[in-house]
Amino acid sequence: MYKNVLQAIDGIEIYPLISFTIFFLFFLGLLVYVALMRKEYVSNMSSLACADEDEDQTIGGNRQ
Repeated sequence: MYKNVLQAIDGIEIYPLISFTIFFLFFLGLLVYVALMRKEYVSNMSSLACADEDEDQTIGGNRQ
């Protein structure tokens, strides 16, 4: 039933191409973002999970 409804819509064949293009560009942009990320930033972010609780790791330097 749905197949017949979708076939009756003019120009429906462009929507899979548009969705694939958006999907591909998003992940390509994400790959470029990760590849260009500074190594110091990645190192700092990875060490936050293992940081001691005595260190001040809060935003703005204020403990609450």
